[in-house]
Amino acid sequence: SLWKESHGVLAHTLHFFIPLLLLPLILLLLLRLNRGGNLNLPPSPPKLPIVGNLHQIGSLPHRSFQALSNKHGPLMFLHLGCVPTLVVSSPEMVKEMLKSHDIVFANRARTTALDIFLNGSTDLAFAPYGEYWKQVRRICVQELLSPDRVQSFQFLREEEVDIMIKKIQRSCLEGKQVNISEMLITVSNNIVFRTVIGQRNEGEDGKRRHGELWMRVMEELACFSFRDYFPFLGWLDVLTGITSRLKRTFKDIDALFELVIKEHKDKMLTTDGGQSDKKNFVEILLQLKEDGMLDFDLNQDGIKAILLELDMSEVFGLSIHKKVPLYLAATPYYP
Repeated sequence: SLWKESHGVLAHTLHFFIPLLLLPLILLLLLRLNRGGNLNLPPSPPKLPIVGNLHQIGSLPHRSFQALSNKHGPLMFLHLGCVPTLVVSSPEMVKEMLKSHDIVFANRARTTALDIFLNGSTDLAFAPYGEYWKQVRRICVQELLSPDRVQSFQFLREEEVDIMIKKIQRSCLEGKQVNISEMLITVSNNIVFRTVIGQRNEGEDGKRRHGELWMRVMEELACFSFRDYFPFLGWLDVLTGITSRLKRTFKDIDALFELVIKEHKDKMLTTDGGQSDKKNFVEILLQLKEDGMLDFDLNQDGIKAILLELDMSEVFGLSIHKKVPLYLAATPYYP
């Protein structure tokens, strides 16, 4: 019986350790298969097994890329984990890629966060090059971002600037300090939100609506995901809680845009939809879909992805705070 018990313990031990011993061999085999033969690749800095060149990328990736490019040339090939990456730092080569080989480089890298937030990349920027992308691009260029459409929102920009000027005037009369940097960001965000979804980003109390949600989106878009660099280790994202965090944030985003779209649909049922030259992006997309003006099936998830992308691309680009904010303080005037 003692022999049987020892044999059972040994069997369980081998079942546990054999996969661990085989894992490095499997990884090395996968790396050899992914080398792709004798390709004429650009210069590349020395890399480590499995991680590739990830260890050479610091907390400021753009500076790390610049330092490596200064040493290895303007066209450089890196392995970010299992992801082959081409780093181009020459204006001439960038022009060649975007003009002569634009279709080859048309697709953008998809990440776990973007796939979840953008409903499988059904937006414009990250949708795969193809008929769907062409149709969404046509809508954005001709209907949402045309010169006439941009001009139609002039009244909106004037209103927001007028509100800002009155706030500055009121603060000066009260002798209060004004954070101009914060105020300009608020004005820009309000303009973008009113243009896209018809609501100001700033609430009546002066605080940003859904500010915590947008901060979560910004942080989680930049979070590290094993699946993005090591697809075979995607299960670690579940263990670390990244996947559940992303899905919770997406659920909140989806609920927000679901409510916005429902409000606009209800408005379209009870009114004529308002003046055509003053419609926000939600109303324009819903009207195009209702009138059968689209040559493809743009479902509600696709509309949400487009709206989120427009909000992200504008608001996040405008919401980067300066290290030293610009303040305005009222001072006595002596003639």
